[in-house]
Amino acid sequence: MINIRQILAENLKFYRHTLGWSQAKLAERVNTGTHYIGMIEIGKKFPSPEMIEKLADALGIESHLLFSKAGDSSESMKSYRKTILTEINGILGRFIAGQIQDMDKETGED
Repeated sequence: MINIRQILAENLKFYRHTLGWSQAKLAERVNTGTHYIGMIEIGKKFPSPEMIEKLADALGIESHLLFSKAGDSSESMKSYRKTILTEINGILGRFIAGQIQDMDKETGED
């Protein structure tokens, strides 16, 4: 049986990885230490309600999503994943367009 600490640990790590953030970056965003984030992610520490809100805000999610079981097909989780993928798609599109422009400048094409 999975407990609430494990669910929080897995979800915190999932959302952090989804954003491509290190533990250090998340810790900086919520004004705490990397060690503390690591301890939450292995289930050794459980954050206060205030810290849960800070973590959720930093990750750009609603705090209740930190407590949804992995594999939960809730609409909130689907929406969050879709938002992240849409943002990644936009970033990649801009990057590729920039690379094409750079190549055109190098070859003198417009």
